[in-house]
Amino acid sequence: MENNLEKKYGFYTAIAMVVGIVIGSGVFFKAEKVLTATGGDLPLGILAWAIGGLIMIVCAYVFATMATKYEKVNGVIDYAEVTLGKNYAYFIGWFMVMIYYPSLTSVLAWVSARYTCVLFGWSIVGGEAMAISCFFLIASYAINALSPRFAGKFQVSTTIIKLIPLALMAVIGTIVGLKNGTLINNFTTGVIADVASENPLFTAVVATAFAYEGWIIATSINAEMKDAKRDLPLALTFGSLFVAMTYILYYTGLAGAVENSVIMKGGEAGAKLAFSKVFSEIGGTILFVFVVISCLGTLNGLMMACTRGLYSLVARDMGPDPEVFKHIDKHTNMPTNSAIIGLVLSSIWLLYFFGANLVAKPWFGAFSFDSSELPIVTLYAMYIPIFIMMMIKEKTFNFFKRIIMPALAICACVFMIIAACFAHGKAVIFYLIVFAIIMSFGLIINSKR
Repeated sequence: MENNLEKKYGFYTAIAMVVGIVIGSGVFFKAEKVLTATGGDLPLGILAWAIGGLIMIVCAYVFATMATKYEKVNGVIDYAEVTLGKNYAYFIGWFMVMIYYPSLTSVLAWVSARYTCVLFGWSIVGGEAMAISCFFLIASYAINALSPRFAGKFQVSTTIIKLIPLALMAVIGTIVGLKNGTLINNFTTGVIADVASENPLFTAVVATAFAYEGWIIATSINAEMKDAKRDLPLALTFGSLFVAMTYILYYTGLAGAVENSVIMKGGEAGAKLAFSKVFSEIGGTILFVFVVISCLGTLNGLMMACTRGLYSLVARDMGPDPEVFKHIDKHTNMPTNSAIIGLVLSSIWLLYFFGANLVAKPWFGAFSFDSSELPIVTLYAMYIPIFIMMMIKEKTFNFFKRIIMPALAICACVFMIIAACFAHGKAVIFYLIVFAIIMSFGLIINSKR
């Protein structure tokens, strides 16, 4: 007898998924890269955050429109299936299971460890960071696999906690910056360093993609939502708007706290330095603890999706051994075997991220690419056929929803692809080779069924 996932999540969990997964690490982690890429040019940096936010909002709106009609197991795979058929749905699903979910989950485990190490003054690339990363990864898996209800509550609570440092820096940092002239100075100085990227805007926008990513992962629990067709579109639309506004206000407040040159020089400790400058050493440390908690909340949200990744495929009788991975534990109401695979893949990608991005001499040579950004841009590329077919098939939608918004979403995705090519250069080619190998392996597995 086949078990079904229980409908246990409501509107607040859904919006907490959107806000909670997106807001967390990226706004702290990538703020440094945006500053560096633009050479400290604050207006250009804010423009990058605005463009990244607009891309997210437009795409989220289109998927929110789709969510009003379709509700199966995993949102984006559902939308791929109804627009382009089962083969394309499997193609996207396999990518998310093998690359997207585990690569981002692994990066978030390290980012959570990164700021924990900053808190204690340890190296962010040493043994301590990797040990803490592994601990956070396993702990997040345990919470989601053994007590999914608690994981949902943890997601809501950490969403509230993570907004505290962002809101305080956005408001107090801006006020302090206006009072002492730091904010005006940062706005009018322009480029302050020679280390700016050759393509500053493109590089900065791709960096914000990591900070904004995660909204689509909320669709992974649509089969477990009490009223997905009503609540998921609202969560996607309002959640993405809220996130974009929060990021821009935080980035502005940060510029009011400390000179851009100081934050850039501070590296990974730049954010902590800004909090300490505005809220005193003790207050800054306490708020930075909240930053760590916010990163853990993001990790939890990603793990919620990662543990369900393979299940979303086998629920459609696609992929490896559906009878094994379709099993749902009667005590936890979780797809246990799917969750284990999610943990294993995340561990592999964590090892890759460390060897490719954190060591002095990358282990993988030319195949050492940034797994925090390129998988995200790949997903944007995969959205394009869905948007095109939506324009052709969804005749029940009005002109605005069926034509205008999907067309804008396509333009947004194309912009992101072009930006990634300029930002990462030749690394894109080697990433695509790895992508092709993994995807070919998945197609072979599915063809044998």
